[in-house]
Amino acid sequence: MEKNYETFVNNLRERLLKATGYQEEMICYKTAEEYPPTDGDRLLLKNRQREGVYEVCALYVADLYEWHQNGATMERIVQEIMHRLDAIVRSECFEKSKDLEDYEKIKDDLFIRLLNVEKNRAELDDAIFRTIGDIALVLYARMGELDGCSTSVKIKQHIFEKWGKDEQMAFNDALLNTYFISPPRIYCWEKLICNMDYEGENFMNLLFDEPLKKSAIGNCLSTATRTNGAVAVFLPGVAQRLSDLLDGGFYMVFTSIHEVMIHSEKTADPKDLKRVLADTVRDTTPDEDFLTYYVYHYNRETGRFTYC
Repeated sequence: MEKNYETFVNNLRERLLKATGYQEEMICYKTAEEYPPTDGDRLLLKNRQREGVYEVCALYVADLYEWHQNGATMERIVQEIMHRLDAIVRSECFEKSKDLEDYEKIKDDLFIRLLNVEKNRAELDDAIFRTIGDIALVLYARMGELDGCSTSVKIKQHIFEKWGKDEQMAFNDALLNTYFISPPRIYCWEKLICNMDYEGENFMNLLFDEPLKKSAIGNCLSTATRTNGAVAVFLPGVAQRLSDLLDGGFYMVFTSIHEVMIHSEKTADPKDLKRVLADTVRDTTPDEDFLTYYVYHYNRETGRFTYC
């Protein structure tokens, strides 16, 4: 570690210990390489709420060091950090975190997000999730708004054990919540290109009578929010509804965590789809949005998802 950088880290930690009144073990330094690896060195400020539960504020040290080198005094940096800590304590997120151990209070905020299993081994450690092939359906809870952004947390094993609930019931509640938080939609590319306010097609409405595409282009499935929308295909009733509209099973090409292309099994060749998926991931999918290189299949008769 560079001498000036090391001095800065030690000085910052000592000043924060004094400003917060935290005990020594509540502020620790973690390098980017330490497990689990992260994008940069961090100071972790842990504020204990109750047995086994902490509020953790992670400070990326390189950013603060650069700010300091550009003229910010140590007093200014500590003042800004204390301001952030105070904002967190007063935030909706902080209040909701107190309800995490009470299933009845938190169950309406549970939802499911998709992650690639192999790529996120460390992130999935001690998390609650189900797998379909190399896709993890991970249990999260909404924590509210902080600085205008929606925040959420993965449910960890020790929290789940406090609930004393059946895992399948928790997943069913989360899948149903996800459906209502971000309802599934089919997007026509030509409409989306012409109108950025286009909200997609509500194909789950029984009055919806437009045919889905059975050509090579397929159908883009996401959610009304178009964020983390690939989960839509696993939501209650969605796969069955798609198979009814397509009059058969279908293939799924997960071009990112945000959408999945749906192709009729009667007209699509999974080998061709796999090549298209590989090209799409390589050329257009940001690394943080990657989900899988596999093409998946839904069997209308059995209701099962498998990968090709």
